[in-house]
Amino acid sequence: MSAETATTESGEAQVHVLADEHQVGHGTRKDYVTGFVLAAILTAIPFALVMGEVFSNPRITAFLVMGFAVVQIVVHMVYFLHMNTKSEGGWNMLALIFTLVLVIITISGSLWVMYHLNTNMMPGMQPGIMTHDMSQMP
Repeated sequence: MSAETATTESGEAQVHVLADEHQVGHGTRKDYVTGFVLAAILTAIPFALVMGEVFSNPRITAFLVMGFAVVQIVVHMVYFLHMNTKSEGGWNMLALIFTLVLVIITISGSLWVMYHLNTNMMPGMQPGIMTHDMSQMP
């Protein structure tokens, strides 16, 4: 921030704080339309992959949907939140890095917990193996 000093007729000093030069203005209409079109496409493609059952392996579909979600997050940050390396003196980039670290920790932790819950289920609890004969239960 910079300041400007002026004196009044009575000799008193007045300090006027000028606005920060690093502020970024709003995007143009073209930016918003581009962001909207990209967001719509990045929503329609995973929807079509899931509803059309394009891949027989659900894991492939899940990884593709997560990939499209990551790309859509970037599109939203660039076109709607106007985040880049120069705005707000670099603080937006630091916030972006922090957010990405939290998202990676959350997603990887969730996938790890769900995978291990699925693999470490008791044998009698797995679907399709349940029997009504209590003599076979440990």
